[in-house]
Amino acid sequence: MRQIVSAAGATGLVLGLATAAAATAYHVVPEKSLIRIEVGKGGAFGFVAGHTHEVEGPIQGSVAADPGDLPHAAIRLEIQAAKLRVTGKGEPPDDVPEVQKRMLGDEVLAVARYPAITFRSTSIAVAGRRESEIDLRVTGELTLHGQTKSITVPVRAQLDARSLTASGTFSVKQTDFGIKPISVGGVVNVKDALSIHFTVIAAS
Repeated sequence: MRQIVSAAGATGLVLGLATAAAATAYHVVPEKSLIRIEVGKGGAFGFVAGHTHEVEGPIQGSVAADPGDLPHAAIRLEIQAAKLRVTGKGEPPDDVPEVQKRMLGDEVLAVARYPAITFRSTSIAVAGRRESEIDLRVTGELTLHGQTKSITVPVRAQLDARSLTASGTFSVKQTDFGIKPISVGGVVNVKDALSIHFTVIAAS
């Protein structure tokens, strides 16, 4: 019995090494990879003169994937919180510095204490294929504001031996990560739910 268990373990190790060897290592290109966060207004009025906000920042990280075995891919992404910037789209230019300051400060992201936003995949499922595109459902651990939660994200990807492109949209609630949506007098605030769009471009 011990020999059978040992043989099974050795087989598993060999298969694991084979999968790792077959996977291509892609390195995310931060200059081309972007996260865009849409922050909606709530309450009777919107935060800072009643405007919604759009925030953008670069993504870095790595992906190890075999195009023929995507369920065993490994994704690690990171966003430096201090590099997130309010785009100013849809709001008066004079409001942008104040919104930026409050976003990075202790009220929201508290970047001095929580400098990085990270994502690590834990499982990947292929949901469909069309020509060169693959639809995936990627589940993983999102760490934001020092708290880690499991999320599942729909992703559309294209990859070959030299490059990988992935994009998608998902939503998270600020309160799930210990962030209280900004409110002034109970009538000026932002919505709890954030709409997050991303594009990741990586090269081997």
